[in-house]
Amino acid sequence: MRHSLKYFDKMRCLRKRSAVSFLGVLVICLLFMNLYIEDGYVLEGDKQLIRETATHQLNPERYVHNFKDLSNFSGSINISYRYLAGTPLPRKRYLTIGLSSVKRKKGNYLLETIKSIFEQSSYEELKEIAVVVQLADFDSAWCEGMVQDISQKFAHHIIAGRLMVIHVPEEYYPVLDGLKRNYNDPEDRVKFRSKQNVDYAFLLNFCANLSDYYVMLEDDVRCSKNFLTAVKKVITSREGSYWVTLEFSKLGYIGKLYHSHDLPRLAHFLLMFYQEMPCDWLLIHFRGLLAQKEVIRFKPSLFQHMGYYSSYKGAENKLKDDDFEEESFDIPDNPPANLHTNMNVFENYEASKAYSSIDEYFWGKAPSTGDFYGIVFEKPIKISKIKVVTGTEDRQNDILHHGALEVGEKIAGSKKGRQCTTYLRLGEFKNGNFEITDVEHKVLFDINCMRILVTKSQKEWLIIRSISVWTSQTPNQ
Repeated sequence: MRHSLKYFDKMRCLRKRSAVSFLGVLVICLLFMNLYIEDGYVLEGDKQLIRETATHQLNPERYVHNFKDLSNFSGSINISYRYLAGTPLPRKRYLTIGLSSVKRKKGNYLLETIKSIFEQSSYEELKEIAVVVQLADFDSAWCEGMVQDISQKFAHHIIAGRLMVIHVPEEYYPVLDGLKRNYNDPEDRVKFRSKQNVDYAFLLNFCANLSDYYVMLEDDVRCSKNFLTAVKKVITSREGSYWVTLEFSKLGYIGKLYHSHDLPRLAHFLLMFYQEMPCDWLLIHFRGLLAQKEVIRFKPSLFQHMGYYSSYKGAENKLKDDDFEEESFDIPDNPPANLHTNMNVFENYEASKAYSSIDEYFWGKAPSTGDFYGIVFEKPIKISKIKVVTGTEDRQNDILHHGALEVGEKIAGSKKGRQCTTYLRLGEFKNGNFEITDVEHKVLFDINCMRILVTKSQKEWLIIRSISVWTSQTPNQ
């Protein structure tokens, strides 16, 4: 029976509601897991365990016991991989890009995806990435054909050690038939999504020690130009803050970035609950269990879904990420800084939410003349460009009607209360926005502070939607 993608979209909300009680029990059980142990041993009993869980309903007491047995989630999964193309990396890279692909009834986008990864990367960026393609279909003839195509089209990348193609034999997979039909999914759908979870687990396990960071793509994706440089900028901007998953696309399992040291834990997690729910739902729970409560997603999106037919039964899949930009190189640097304001903040729309690429914002109650939003950089910087956007599409009047942007040099005060004593005005806000380029040619000193100053009281509240700062060369200390 063919189910269209629209049907599954409509069912998604109903499924989540039906899963609330189950997930409550699941989360309580998972709290017993010690997910923070860093050193350990290879868990040789994983294969037997996941085969056992395939024939049982979730039981709190049973899973508390199992989680005690699997308290060390930092060990790798003991399976053998077949290298279909390429060899082990001679050195560790900055970023590994993982793809898992199966035979489709209609269409095949894997070669175009690999091509996009390499074509959209500069020569310098190629030195810092590794691409791992897992052919996860049990049809050996299809795998052999795909390996031949990949080897012919991307031979130089394989020789350069940038591309590997791997396969896990079917014997290592857990039971895939007769699984629980959660959410009343048909049996073939349950089998498809359960196997997909195992495919991803095996891929994550393989990639755990190849690089500092890992990003998961699907096999029907187009990349933005110089996406690695954009990713590096975002990671640098998050230095000193805790995160588990950074998202560079809002679709499926596309553009989800992890620390490589978290991959063994995630692999074990997907294996433990491979038959329970789709992988994107499991990822939400994994992130929450590691204490990242909110989604951290960046705009513009760096990856776009380009496939027309799903890998499940060849169903139509026209989903597109409307935040995707082909040329997304111009992502701001937003160097580390302390943020403060004397405005009356509404609820939890605090100052920090304006100074990032995340889709959040600062919201203050009606500001008065002299009110400000201040940024004190951790180190003096040279700035090339500044852009500030106020208001939103829903609240177009909550803009800064009268204001100015200023930068400061001399800093004074204690560590927590530091601010500049004098400021240079760079310009006024127009229609709630401010943008200036070539700042390094207009400001002769290294900048320690930046502030948005309210120059006239207003009745409307103020939303600062985004503050973007681009830096030039690092100033001499």
